[in-house]
Amino acid sequence: MNKQTTESQLQHYQKAHWKFSLIVIALSLLLLFSIVYSITFGSVNISWQMVYQIIYGQVTDNSAILAGVDSGWIDIVWMIRLPRVLLATAVGASLALTGTVMQAILRNPLADPYVLGISSGASLGATLSIMLGVGISFGANYIGVCAFLGALLASLIVLFLGNFRNREGISRLLLVGVALSSLCSALSSFIVFISGRKEGMQTLNFWLLGSLTAANWQLLKVLLPLVLVICLFFCFQSRVLNLMLLGDETARTLGRENFYFRILYILLVSILCGFVVYACGIIGFVGLVVPHITRILVGVNHRRMVPVTILFGAIFLIWTDVLSRMIIKGSEIPIGIIVSAIGAPFFLYLVMQNPQKRGGK
Repeated sequence: MNKQTTESQLQHYQKAHWKFSLIVIALSLLLLFSIVYSITFGSVNISWQMVYQIIYGQVTDNSAILAGVDSGWIDIVWMIRLPRVLLATAVGASLALTGTVMQAILRNPLADPYVLGISSGASLGATLSIMLGVGISFGANYIGVCAFLGALLASLIVLFLGNFRNREGISRLLLVGVALSSLCSALSSFIVFISGRKEGMQTLNFWLLGSLTAANWQLLKVLLPLVLVICLFFCFQSRVLNLMLLGDETARTLGRENFYFRILYILLVSILCGFVVYACGIIGFVGLVVPHITRILVGVNHRRMVPVTILFGAIFLIWTDVLSRMIIKGSEIPIGIIVSAIGAPFFLYLVMQNPQKRGGK
């Protein structure tokens, strides 16, 4: 009987491993396809063969490949559309990852940087730096630094008021996060109002609605390495994330103290949220929707869940951005509106589920 059980477990593990490998390969190929093919969408139709030719020619610095290509097309692909698609890739991966980590930290499937007010805190920090010049001594990327500090401060406030070390306190985090998000939004609006700058309202709309129009290579040089390093880090943290789901008492019996890891993870999540908000404003619900879909595909084990979430989040935001540019011909809907239209009903559905069914406490 024990031998049959062992063989059954081994077959189940092998089946899950092959399924995970196939999903990762499929999503990786789909991501590469999405990056190239999504560039063809826009006011100017450009074939994917031409897109590939332009990208290959620019990357290899081969002028012969680009000799017969219109210079206007090169500028559209290389200077406008490719940076935008890469920004969508980085932002989607970041938001999906931060949602996964926050849900593990708090053991709550409804946790998300947007819902908990961390994104609004980052937006407040960015608004302070833009409108009042706060943090200008930090250098060229002072807006991103201020956004990070705002996200970090917001996350610490939520954890302190929610008393996250107590089981009962975890259930209050959502309420504290919603209240803090409203407060940060109100403060951002007040700062814009008292600043007296005409472009203030446009700036506020950018942060609140979310947009990828600010994409450029200078921004990506800062954001892409940061996202890559943090994503790789969390790909090797699956054991700790799994233990966090079991609770602190269980982790201690296994010789692991989660408290310090939790602080480190919150710091890294704040860094990602801060620079994402700096790059494209507030885009909510990605960190809520994508992890739940990922759990359906590969289960709750973070060894499989984290890489799949990163890939799926990137693909999700790429095509959401395409949708935002194609719904109204000749106009662009802020991507935050599209994501919220998808995520808000999904969030309500999760709230209506009983805790046992959605895996909550």
